[in-house]
Amino acid sequence: MLLAAQPTCFLIADISGYTGYLADVELDHAQDILADLIGAVVTALRPNFRLAKLEGDAAFTFATADKVDGSMLLDTIERCYFGFRRRRRDVRQATSCECNACVQIPDLDLKFVVHHGAAIHQKVAGRQELVGSDVIVAHRLLKNEVVEKLGINAYALISQKCIDATDIDPAALGMRRHTETYDRIGDVPAWAHDLERRWQEEEARGRAFVSPEESILIVSVPTNVPPQVAWEFVTMPGQRMTWQPWVTEVAVKGTTGGRRGLGSANHCMHGKDAVIEEILDWRPYDYVTDRTVLATPSGPVRVLHTVEFEPGEAGTAIHFRYGAAKTRREKALMDVIAPAYGQALRSGLPSLIAQLDAALAARDADGDPEPELIGPRPDGPLSGLQPLVIVG
Repeated sequence: MLLAAQPTCFLIADISGYTGYLADVELDHAQDILADLIGAVVTALRPNFRLAKLEGDAAFTFATADKVDGSMLLDTIERCYFGFRRRRRDVRQATSCECNACVQIPDLDLKFVVHHGAAIHQKVAGRQELVGSDVIVAHRLLKNEVVEKLGINAYALISQKCIDATDIDPAALGMRRHTETYDRIGDVPAWAHDLERRWQEEEARGRAFVSPEESILIVSVPTNVPPQVAWEFVTMPGQRMTWQPWVTEVAVKGTTGGRRGLGSANHCMHGKDAVIEEILDWRPYDYVTDRTVLATPSGPVRVLHTVEFEPGEAGTAIHFRYGAAKTRREKALMDVIAPAYGQALRSGLPSLIAQLDAALAARDADGDPEPELIGPRPDGPLSGLQPLVIVG
């Protein structure tokens, strides 16, 4: 029986500069460093993307999907890159070894290629293999001229076919148009997303965060899912209505290029009334902070609201926290509103937990076990570094 091709989003994360790095460094320490960094990359991409195979200094991952949520795709790529940069820094600081392999860790960087198409998912020697012309295109895109023509060293090269499957406007997001040409394939139009620029913006950006000590209302719930899954159900407009039945519609306004996040606002309709959530800080998959504006007969009430996703060994605790209002009038109104608001929020949590468990079960049943990651040696140069915690 012939297997049918499935719509698939392919993502390859490649540690750039590794070939030249190997030429000048001690091989055993270099292998430990590669194993740790690849582990950090794959962990950050899961579970939105499944690992198909490790290919030397690259991880070939995929997600089966006809339509790709552009915001989630970019959030996943950027969070992976930010995590790589922090892990690279931690790895260098964790070792006192002065061999070339350890000293030259900062020379390594990370790039991504992303493509959307069709692939046959088949088992070969007990492992899942992806087969098809679009798999070839995704791998060909690794050999590109982005650095030479655009001067971008850390990037995500996203094919036009993938852009077409998303809901984002690449030009409005500052991406740069780029085309690669390959023998027997022809032109592959794509867009380059500058990850070094995004890293600099991330490091410079201030934080808005409601701590437990600053909260007047806290609602927390433990879940069995990794932060990525919990984030999706809490921040995607279409998901909100499935577990908050009092929300009749969610419209996202003020987006740049169709991307949710900093500067956009959720307009949550409660019948004829609207609660506006102005996004002030967007840190997938750690926390999101908004300024919640509640309409009342006595005028609007504005409070800071943080949803934090705290990972643990068994899953993620979700914390909904509301800060104190600023004015005397708003504080008096919040004394009345907060108990009812907290009660309504708690009433939706059983549905949220049930849907999260169902989503995780569906993801687990959707594919075969992924290839195992090989960690660094316990007695190697990274023995003093806290190991990665893989949730889910």
